[in-house]
Amino acid sequence: MIKMSKMHKRLCAKSAAMLALSAALPIGTAYADEAAADATPAASQLETVTVTAQRRKENIRDVPVSVSMLTAQKLDVIVSGGQDIRMLAGKVPSLNVESSNGRTFPRFYIRGYGNTDFNIFASQPVSLIYDDVVQENPILKGYPIFDVANVEVLRGPQGTLFGRNTPAGVVKFESAKPSLEKVEGYYSGSVATHNTINAEGAVNVPLSKEWALRFSTLRQHRDDYVDNTFTGQKDSLDGYNEHAERVQVLYAPNTTFNALFNVHQRNTTGSARVFYANAIRPGSNDLVDGFDPNKSFTNAPNFQNLRTNGASARLSWDLDGVKLYSITGFEHVGKYLSHGDIDGGAPGMTPAIPFNVETAGGITSVKQYSQEFRAESKNAGPLNWQAGVYYFNEDANGFSDTFDSNTHVLASHLASRQKNTAWATFGSVNYAVNDAFMLRAGLRYTKDKKDFDTVVADRVVQVNPTSADVSKSKFNWDLSGTYKYTKDVSFYGRVATGFRAPSIAPASSSVPVTVADAETITSYEAGVKADLFDRRARVAFSVYDYQVKNQQLTVVGGNSNVTRLINAAKTNGRGAELELEGFVTPSLKMSLGGSYNFTEIDDPTLSVATCRSCTVTDPRNAARNAIINGNALPQAPKWTVTATGRYSIPMENGEFYVYTDWSYRSKINFFLYESTEFTGKALVEGGLRAGYIWQDGKYEVAAFGRNITDTKRVTGAIDFNNLTGFINEPRQFGVQFKGNF
Repeated sequence: MIKMSKMHKRLCAKSAAMLALSAALPIGTAYADEAAADATPAASQLETVTVTAQRRKENIRDVPVSVSMLTAQKLDVIVSGGQDIRMLAGKVPSLNVESSNGRTFPRFYIRGYGNTDFNIFASQPVSLIYDDVVQENPILKGYPIFDVANVEVLRGPQGTLFGRNTPAGVVKFESAKPSLEKVEGYYSGSVATHNTINAEGAVNVPLSKEWALRFSTLRQHRDDYVDNTFTGQKDSLDGYNEHAERVQVLYAPNTTFNALFNVHQRNTTGSARVFYANAIRPGSNDLVDGFDPNKSFTNAPNFQNLRTNGASARLSWDLDGVKLYSITGFEHVGKYLSHGDIDGGAPGMTPAIPFNVETAGGITSVKQYSQEFRAESKNAGPLNWQAGVYYFNEDANGFSDTFDSNTHVLASHLASRQKNTAWATFGSVNYAVNDAFMLRAGLRYTKDKKDFDTVVADRVVQVNPTSADVSKSKFNWDLSGTYKYTKDVSFYGRVATGFRAPSIAPASSSVPVTVADAETITSYEAGVKADLFDRRARVAFSVYDYQVKNQQLTVVGGNSNVTRLINAAKTNGRGAELELEGFVTPSLKMSLGGSYNFTEIDDPTLSVATCRSCTVTDPRNAARNAIINGNALPQAPKWTVTATGRYSIPMENGEFYVYTDWSYRSKINFFLYESTEFTGKALVEGGLRAGYIWQDGKYEVAAFGRNITDTKRVTGAIDFNNLTGFINEPRQFGVQFKGNF
């Protein structure tokens, strides 16, 4: 039993009570003075969180943006059982990630604002940036999480400083970097349910006084565990094999110049997403009685493979009064094919196969080049600035196929090509009005051009037009201010605009090439960030309001499996976000996060086709289409909550701990129209982990569980002619061993 002094007990009790109430109470100097009256042990203080949300290293409390950080330790917990990037959904307020393609095509949403488009040329308003290089094509956004230093989630428009197409926000990954100091690294392996294996490791090797290398690798495997009752084959679906590697080389000859080179690749094979036709009970959003996620009735091939690679060079010069940066990136998709049977029924359902649909989509090649030059001032006075230029070039070639489901012979082949070129100039200024008040302003000009053509239309009689050329330019700006109320408490306010270039969707036999015009956003945000009780706790709270004009929306399904793009005149969003973490006692650390996200389509003229066999709750127009005015955006839960707790027990030679994490999201719409069956139920998922760490953190062994309550929820659907859905990841138990050297 751990003995504590009376003062220590009093401090712990007071901290626990005030931590729970801090979000609701006014924050002022009285709290800082009261906390300073007691000496808090350094071991139970929160570490200072440094982010690069403004392209500079800053304390998260001083950044005038709603930003969250996931550390390497938290990431290790949520991906230890082989999970992919979708596991970030709900781990910070206002973030959702989902996919109808499984591990290979994630779609991101921040504050309810995202894009459900599943065509391979889709763009997204949430930008994913890996090691300062934007990953524009959705296929690139699924690169697995391993040997990562941290992940930052920046909410709201970020276009004046980051990449392209960032009106909703940025998810920013930063790999662990090479070091010149010593040979070091880690290795980690886990085995879990369904023979799920996750093995990763990294080694850092100083090659000389000027050169260092860091090599990182990941191997993931899961057995097929879903039985195909059509063929009678056991364990024939929903497995995967994945491996990825990253090599980084650092050159730092002096304190003035350094260069970081990065080469990486990914290879994924396995089952495509398993769809369950007739899985949703008519007239409700429940799964049908007797539904078994371990069985599917699939009469066509179901597989997926992906190969990507890339490289980057980040150079910096630290000169008198200014820092210069050059960031060069290349990303390549060498092969992508997802071949799915989207009519596979749930066994026992009637009919098991309502109609035959076998499709495939893929990429023959995507080549993306990007270049950024940026200058950053180092003034000792109140004024500092950044300025730069950015260039982006993408050449994407993709296709979609249909098959005769009886013979599995190709029935049609449609191949398209899109060339996208964009360039921008940007700048920002920081001005310290006084010791307490900082003003920031940014401006960006963007020019974006896309050329889209149909390359092959084999056994597809397309509707004209079959090509499109669009070009758009736009100025964006932001203005923010940070006021330090005390040394531990800051208030901020921000207004920002954002821009997403026009998008293009391929033609088909029933729909011509469609072009969605550029969308713009104006966002208002204010918040408070504070360290409490001598850094034993930390709180951040923000409120926001935004309006998107000409939002690009994706119409899918209805009468056919075709993507069509439209624009909504306006979309309104508003909400709030809270993050709270701290030590309740020296042994118990807890966090609580939550968000309220209200979204609403504001366009009385907008209507879409609907499913034939579901219960549509929207009003209809004369053409029997659903009027979607007033509906929430798809995949936009109104409420999300995330909570974690870690309790540690010191032992003679190490530490035993128990860690738990939980996430909740309220119900969501799967499509632009609302229907009873395609409204996803609220989802709660929890994880539990118990482990032992010894030799000053050198070794760790743990047992873990993910989705420990075995919750089964429909998380997405296909809506034409049957009630087809796909579900969340299954419950999983496993063990992990990790070592550092």
